[in-house]
Amino acid sequence: MLNIGKIEEGFVLDHIKAGKSMQIYRHLGLDNMDSTVAIIKNAKSKAMGKKDILKVECDINSLDLDVLAFIDHNITVNVIKDGEIIEKRSLVLPREITGVIKCHNPRCISSIEQELPQIFYLADEEKEIYRCRYCDEKYSESDIM
Repeated sequence: MLNIGKIEEGFVLDHIKAGKSMQIYRHLGLDNMDSTVAIIKNAKSKAMGKKDILKVECDINSLDLDVLAFIDHNITVNVIKDGEIIEKRSLVLPREITGVIKCHNPRCISSIEQELPQIFYLADEEKEIYRCRYCDEKYSESDIM
């Protein structure tokens, strides 16, 4: 039996697709924070079969919900205060995402002008399609920075 202690203040990310926890860990910048982090990979789940879970003890305001929602908007964010869940947040796809996707179009101005931020907008919410703000190139899974 795996036993991970409870956290006093922070958040628990639940219902992460199995195998996505390390990607989330990096994109949220948790590797650069001096916080306690527990990563549970391939936990059994009745609804999902397998899932990942992240428990992070830190200020909840340090969490970038847009990056999290872009990676997987089905994640449940449990906000912890004084060791108890005080709020459950659902995620929605962000209308715009900056610095997470890199445009792969070699003619795009963001490829030529390296200091320009990589900005993508939500072109089709139903199909979860993002496009480059500068050249309208469609995002693909391999474009994540």
